[in-house]
Order: sequence, then C-alpha cells, then structure tokens
Amino acid sequence: MAGPRPHKALAAAPPGRRKSTRRKSAGPGARAEKSAARRAAILTAALDEFSARGFAATRLDDVARRAGVAKGTIYLHFRDKEALFQELVRSAMGPLVGTLEVAFRTELPARVVADRIVELFVREVYGTRRKDIIRLIISEGPRFPKLAEFYYREVLSKVLAAARDLLKRAVARGEVADATIARFPQLIAAPGIVAIIWSGLFDRFEPLDVRALMHAQLDLLFGKRRAA
Repeated sequence: MAGPRPHKALAAAPPGRRKSTRRKSAGPGARAEKSAARRAAILTAALDEFSARGFAATRLDDVARRAGVAKGTIYLHFRDKEALFQELVRSAMGPLVGTLEVAFRTELPARVVADRIVELFVREVYGTRRKDIIRLIISEGPRFPKLAEFYYREVLSKVLAAARDLLKRAVARGEVADATIARFPQLIAAPGIVAIIWSGLFDRFEPLDVRALMHAQLDLLFGKRRAA
C-alpha cells in the first residue's frame, strides 16, 4: 500500500534545498553600522541632557529615552555616566584638536595662522554644538574636577602646547615685540571663550560678533593687519 503523499510545499524542493521561512540575519557590516548609529544617538542624547540638566542631574534613563534605546544598550557602549561624558568630549573635540595642532605647526607667519584659527573657531566651535561642550566644562568643571582634568588633558593641553610653539617661533622671528604672548597663548582664545559665555547669557539682549571680537584681539596682540 502506498504511504501518504508528501506535502506539496515540501515535495517541491529536494532534500537539503528546502526554502527557509526565517529571515537571514544581518551581516557583520550591517550590525556594526547599526551599533555605530546607536552609539551616535546616545552621544547626541547625552549632550542634550547634559546641556539641559547639568552633569549631576542627568540620568542615564533619560539619555536612553531620548536616544530611543534601552538603558542596557548604553552600558554596552559606556561603563558609566562619566565614561559617557568623556567619550562625548573625545569624539566631538578630538578631530578638531588634531586640526588645530596641524594649523599651529605650519611655518606661516603667526598672524596669518592666528587669523585662520579664528575662522576655524567660528566655523567649527562657535557655529556647532561644540560650544555647548565648552559651556558644560565651564559650568560643571568646578564641581566635577575629574571632568575638567579630562578636558584639559585631552583638549586644552595639546592645543596650548602647539600654540606656544607657534608663538615662540614668532618671537624668535621678530613678528611680535613682546615675548609675554608666548607665555600666555590663552590670550588668543580668550575672546572666543567670552563669546561662548556671552551667547548663553546675553546674546538676546546684545548679539556679539565673535569673529570681529577675536580679530580685534589679534590686532592688539600682533598689530593691525596691513591692507592687501
């Protein structure tokens, strides 16, 4: 007696070649891309929360909710809230630090380099959310010294060292009359920091032209630029 006939769906495919009803899992590239997107979303959400609440009041639950991920997903990328803040600084400021170091170490006249640094600051710091990170360091650094230490080590110390080298070369070449400027490269960046603080407090009352302010400081330090 003939046995029962196989189901048509199975009989249509020979052994070992039956069609799977399961979706193929994403490949390593797709998974890595998805993980990177989640990481970026977490960092953006962290900056939003830190800016709105401050470091102490920010909860990782709120960061996760804003990023659209589970809280546990944050721990897959960052050890704790401090590590999250540090990576926010590193990822946002690290590439800029490298660009500034290269700019300061060129052999062009110091005033030419300083003018370029002003434009870089206006475009890549003042015109972006990097200024929010600087505001956070200014406001939260005194209460959380480890955050300030991390920012100094990863950002300020490198930029200041490159700026000092440039200004020492400028003094040696006679481009500036007073060697004091080489001791205090903070003088070049000071108007930019003032502008960041001003914009958060008083810009709605009296908008500040940060580019003009910083070039005015350079005129005081190096002398007025000659007309082309």
